[in-house]
Amino acid sequence: MPSLLAARSQMGVSLAFHIVFAVIGIAMPLMMVVAERRWQVTGHAIYLDLAKRWSRGTAILFAVGAVSGTVLSFELGLLWPGFMRFAGAIIGMPFSLEGFAFFTEAIFLGVYLYGWDRISPRAHLLAGVAVAASGAASGIFVVIANAWMNAPAGFELVNGQAANVHPIAAMATSAAFPQALHMTLAAYAATGFAVAGIHAFLLLKDPGNAFHRRALEIALIVGAPAALLQPISGDLSARHLARHQPAKLAAAEALFSTQRGAPLSLAGWPDVRARKNRFAVEIPRGLSLLASHDPDAEVQGLDAVPVEDWPNVPAVHLSFQLMVALGSYLALVALWAGWLAWRRSDLAHNRWLMRALALATPFGFVAVEAGWMVTELGRQPWVIYGVLRTRDAVTPMPGLIVPFVTFTLLYCFLGVIVVWLLYRQIIRSPTIPEWRGFYMRGGGPR
Repeated sequence: MPSLLAARSQMGVSLAFHIVFAVIGIAMPLMMVVAERRWQVTGHAIYLDLAKRWSRGTAILFAVGAVSGTVLSFELGLLWPGFMRFAGAIIGMPFSLEGFAFFTEAIFLGVYLYGWDRISPRAHLLAGVAVAASGAASGIFVVIANAWMNAPAGFELVNGQAANVHPIAAMATSAAFPQALHMTLAAYAATGFAVAGIHAFLLLKDPGNAFHRRALEIALIVGAPAALLQPISGDLSARHLARHQPAKLAAAEALFSTQRGAPLSLAGWPDVRARKNRFAVEIPRGLSLLASHDPDAEVQGLDAVPVEDWPNVPAVHLSFQLMVALGSYLALVALWAGWLAWRRSDLAHNRWLMRALALATPFGFVAVEAGWMVTELGRQPWVIYGVLRTRDAVTPMPGLIVPFVTFTLLYCFLGVIVVWLLYRQIIRSPTIPEWRGFYMRGGGPR
């Protein structure tokens, strides 16, 4: 395996593994805070049980995420010395701030886990809020660093080297807001629907179980609004790509020729040699409307870019289509659940909705993985778009296949352990019928 392919493969596997824990680390603390607040307001002990269970799950996932994140930080320096030599001084600030947010999250997660009955209820809840806020901030700072790679700013290029560096300007890159918004909403939607799907599956067997009904309620409170807002953030991202990364947008839509009134392609298989997107369903003028809010606007195709600067068009296109399809499914299910809740229907006894939610359990995470493939593969052959090529950033060290295989096996091992630990948390959930599911703080039934 060539060094470049081995390094990219190792980084890809590491990111694909770590991003799951990063996403859960953003959204799960919010769910445990909502559960605890519901317990404080209603006095129902079932919410306290949820908060404690979700906090233990958060701790497990946080620990594994810390391990995989540490590996990633080392990989940046060991696999990509050319990138770090050029960009270290520019993107050091968001990485430093991410480290600060990470340590803040760790400290307050410890307070939250061991602070039950040791600090006041208000202080304990605020510790949970701090965990949720710092977890979201940690993810945002990492996304800002990636956004800079897609739209570099805050420096001048002098003789191939970065000069006159302005770290704040680099963090304020044009890609920062659309990427951070899109990723944060994706984290809440993916985690919320994963938790809702697990409890919906269990409610299909026991629709009267109070524990699963309340867990479903909170999971949808977190996940459904994010899924409904995601198309809006997708619109912002598409318009940014049209202005700043037209080759990525063209690859995502398999648009081979620049044209006005460009159609929006659904599905299809890009035939790069023939310059056609075969078997696609096209919505006339749809891409021009999406990219510029003007159905007659010109959209740049791949023909405007040298062939050697093309990304892997089939991989980017299929990843983009998968992300959009799964995200649309989550948004439709969220709309359905919201409509039923507005009509005060009993969601747990609607078996078709429970089946749809159970089916959606992995969809959010798959959409996140597909979205990151669009982001990373669509930028190729550049590691810093328009500035530094990926092949010029990789280490010259031979034998990279060895760490690639080693770390892949490590991630598989960690993944099995995490699934087993979380499974034990789920199968030990209480089987409390709805009519007995509410207890006051003193222990008596309401």
